Amino acid sequence: MPSLVPLVETSRGDTLENIHFGAVAVCNAHGHVVARAGDAQWMTFTRSTLKALQALSFMEAGGARELGFTPREVALMCASHNGEPMHVETAQSILDKAGVNYKRLQCGCHMPYYVEQGVGPPPEHVDERMHNCSGKHSGFLAHCVASGWSIDDYLQPSHPLQRSVRSHVARASGLDESQMKMGIDGCSAPNYAMPLAALARAYARLATGGRDGEFGASFEQLSGAMTRHPELVSGTGRNDLAFMQAGRGDWVTKVGAEGVQAFASKSRGEAFAIKVSDGNKPALYAATVETLEQLGWLDDAQRDALRPWRGEDILSIRGAKVGARRPAFRLGASSR
Repeated sequence: MPSLVPLVETSRGDTLENIHFGAVAVCNAHGHVVARAGDAQWMTFTRSTLKALQALSFMEAGGARELGFTPREVALMCASHNGEPMHVETAQSILDKAGVNYKRLQCGCHMPYYVEQGVGPPPEHVDERMHNCSGKHSGFLAHCVASGWSIDDYLQPSHPLQRSVRSHVARASGLDESQMKMGIDGCSAPNYAMPLAALARAYARLATGGRDGEFGASFEQLSGAMTRHPELVSGTGRNDLAFMQAGRGDWVTKVGAEGVQAFASKSRGEAFAIKVSDGNKPALYAATVETLEQLGWLDDAQRDALRPWRGEDILSIRGAKVGARRPAFRLGASSR
């Protein structure tokens, strides 16, 4: 097992109830680990934090320019969205520009997240465009159309699309392809495990945008779209929206399933990646805010805006305080 540390503790009454273990890696765009808690090299599936990097191949091939994508459509390719009307409409716009029917999406269907968020009642009809990954998959199909590749098998790891995606993800992360481990994500697309520090480095480069010597123009478009349209990257009531709004255009962030988050600052050229080993969402959000605090990235207004995401008070259904959630880690300097 990697060297994990307690990130967040919860208590009920005066008794410790849970300890959520994990690790944090803070890196710059050159791959230097400037701070960490636990094992910065922990091999971790990136899950949906990978989406902006999965879109990199399409951007580098000029597909977004060729098909006339707007920043809204670029943002949706990086999204784990709520399936709200704005998300469905943008996914449909991507598909229209690619000339592909939404039934060609191979992400599957699920009840849109906006229902879980309490934004609205369940829809009468659920289709693939409401899937939280429909933006990524619509981008995959658009890439295939722009490149003249087949679309029936676009999720196969041997498909030219997925080979190109894998190559660009490795290059952005500073890894050899052999250093990444493949698995299949919940939307049936290939996903990759990599060291936390490599994920942080990739996000530092993403946030660096036009200053990146290899992917500058593409990173500028991707990070710019995400910060201009965080509502499309996630949706009403979601953490990525709240964090990027609080960042006022400086913070680029994306959550992933099972307790992973990548977070970057454009002005600082640094990023961090967090993994909570048990996948607990409130613990992840609390650890993310605490990392921002310890790095000195928060001003008073941002601290107040993100206070709900700390989840310091654990409440009963009736709203009474019954417990507490507290950070349990300190970032330490690292020369790795």
